[in-house]
Amino acid sequence: MIEQMLGNLNTYIDECDNNSVGTSGGNEQYLKEEMCRSVLSIVNEFDNITTKELNEMKDEVLSIKESVTSSIHKCTTLHNDLSQFHELVQKIGDNKELCLIASIKCKHIIQQALTLLGKSGKAFYVQRKSVHNVRIPSDSVTCDISGICVLPDGQVLVADFHNKRVKLLSQQYQVVSHWDVNAYPRAICLITPSEVAVAVNDQDSRIHEVQFITVNQGKLVPGRKFQLQHECTGIAHHLGDLFVTSGQELYKYTLSGKLICRLYEAFGYNAVHKCAVSSTGDRLYITSLWQNKLLTLARDGTLLATYTDPALEHPTGLHVTPAGQVLVCGYMSNTVLQVGWEGESKLATLATQVDGVWYPWSVCYSSTTSSIIVGQYSNNNILVFRVE
Repeated sequence: MIEQMLGNLNTYIDECDNNSVGTSGGNEQYLKEEMCRSVLSIVNEFDNITTKELNEMKDEVLSIKESVTSSIHKCTTLHNDLSQFHELVQKIGDNKELCLIASIKCKHIIQQALTLLGKSGKAFYVQRKSVHNVRIPSDSVTCDISGICVLPDGQVLVADFHNKRVKLLSQQYQVVSHWDVNAYPRAICLITPSEVAVAVNDQDSRIHEVQFITVNQGKLVPGRKFQLQHECTGIAHHLGDLFVTSGQELYKYTLSGKLICRLYEAFGYNAVHKCAVSSTGDRLYITSLWQNKLLTLARDGTLLATYTDPALEHPTGLHVTPAGQVLVCGYMSNTVLQVGWEGESKLATLATQVDGVWYPWSVCYSSTTSSIIVGQYSNNNILVFRVE
């Protein structure tokens, strides 16, 4: 740009020298003024372009600096966690039970590291499907699987809405135990490798609770519970923070039931329906049922992205894998989608009505079997899609 400017200046000077020969004083003054205006024009244009580009470069550098600083902090945290697990495993020795617990916890941290390194953008590819009946003789009505949760050892818990019970499935998806709750179970999430939290709700009876259940030697054992002052339609957990949706708000609680804050609010029926949280804790996801939207929030509740899709009609089931893949069900469109972690684009259509999906109500990923499990409304069968 500088070379071009100098070339233009030299051209104007040469023209001035050539034209000034034999010209009158008035014409010479005019040529000088014209040359000055041309030079000033070139210089001003150069200054404006340079200033604009420098400002753009400055903004980009600041953005990169912020991103890098955040990544360094996350990497440092993960490195410290992995170092602690490494030291712990060395001290454990040959204790197989403690080694199993440590490996489960370490696997979670490694998956977080993979997410941070950008490995979560991989789209799932469905290999095969299997169907499993989860109805038991004591069920009074057809099953409605409103929530699914997979334990690290491969056992599966499902929330059966209208039968008001939580069922424990073996690794072969056979019902081995169940526990009746006092209201409709709306959602379920993992707390520890053997404990889950269930959001139970009954508007008519004004029951809004979080019920904790432990899996102990193949049996479901109820634990503590706490009351909520609002409806509870969805639930998610991350490092001691419990996220609960009410239909119009997203709240954050402690595991003891203390309300920390209201993170997000949207108006409309079930505008804040189900929720999920990334394994790194920096992304929260919400399904907006009647608005047909998937919302992505920062951890402080700031809205980051909104995703809509014709295949996402009445989004219900929502899940984030340990590696950061976002799974969401279109209830009325009979579709299960995979959306990018940023919440802005579709990575894959995993299953549709052609694959036997009818009114998908819940979804979950099993790292143990590399499978996506889909629960359905008014259907005794769950669908298991093996993926790679």
